[in-house]
Amino acid sequence: MENKLPEVNLPSYVRFACIMIVLTILVYWLSAMQELIVPLIFSILFAMILYPIDHRLERWRVPRVPAILLCLVLMIGFFYLLFYLISLQISSFTSEAPKLLERGNQILDKLQTFGEDRFHIERSKMVAEARSYVNNLIRESGSFLTSTLLATTNTLSTISIVPLYIFFLMLYRDFFRSFFYKVFKSTKRAKIDIVFGRIYTVVKDYLVGLVLVIIIVGVLNTVGLLILGIDYAVFFGFLGAFMILIPYIGILIGSLLPALFTLLTHDNPLVALGVIGVFSFVQILEGNFITPYIVGSKVSINPLAAIIVLLLWGQLWGVTGLILALPMTAILKVVFDAVEPLKPYGFLLGEAERPKKPMNVKELTDKLPKKVKDLVD
Repeated sequence: MENKLPEVNLPSYVRFACIMIVLTILVYWLSAMQELIVPLIFSILFAMILYPIDHRLERWRVPRVPAILLCLVLMIGFFYLLFYLISLQISSFTSEAPKLLERGNQILDKLQTFGEDRFHIERSKMVAEARSYVNNLIRESGSFLTSTLLATTNTLSTISIVPLYIFFLMLYRDFFRSFFYKVFKSTKRAKIDIVFGRIYTVVKDYLVGLVLVIIIVGVLNTVGLLILGIDYAVFFGFLGAFMILIPYIGILIGSLLPALFTLLTHDNPLVALGVIGVFSFVQILEGNFITPYIVGSKVSINPLAAIIVLLLWGQLWGVTGLILALPMTAILKVVFDAVEPLKPYGFLLGEAERPKKPMNVKELTDKLPKKVKDLVD
């Protein structure tokens, strides 16, 4: 006769307290292990992107290890080309730096003259305030430079380890699948495979759709800036497009640098407002038409849940958390939908169904059976 453990029915407030304690510990470890977890998550996402290429190469009888190495070479070559093009644009900016500084000094002189004439602020006082601001900036630049170098070093070390993660994730993908079979041995393997398939489909469709949206938004931004006659329109246009990685506010943030550049290079300040207007218009198109049409319901997260998770992941991991918020939440939603006790939370994250238009009395009676209609009449 088997001895079964007695079931313990805890009060609701005790279960709530246990859940909050577990969540607090989980959030703490997510924050403490950020340097390990974030590169691993990016590696998983990149491995999902490269998997179709690797699968096609293996179907062509290419062994798995050479196929994976070829995929990594293609990925590294793509990013090298991307950063090379960006470096060319940045190097061209350095030649414009003296002109921009001269133009900035002219604008400051005009502002000083305007403040002296209109508000009767002495020029010496304005110069003293500006000098104190510059001195504070110089004092703080040392710590800023140190933190920037440390962040750059950490970023380079993180980037160097991501290809290694990707290689082993793709090499041992069958091994990891067997691991989940053993962990959830009470669940049918077909159901586990379905969950993995849905996660892969959601992430792949989201990332592919995101790339298409970036290209379309970059072209629209570039066309708008060319119409306004802005220099480096392609660079600024696609820089703003890449800011889509930060949902809802990314394009508007990306408009600040070209607006400042326009303010320094054009005599008419309204052109800078025009730049912000172009980016704002593209932001409206992207949020209401482009992204919903291309990405569609592949990542079916309602806007309120999206804003909340953006704030939560941003508070946890900063800009990296903002970039990873939507794909991570989409993966969690797939898991919630597959686990019976967690289905309400998956429903809460998903799109809300629109209420149907109430039927009038005539429409209601038309749907009744004929015998019942005769009784009603």
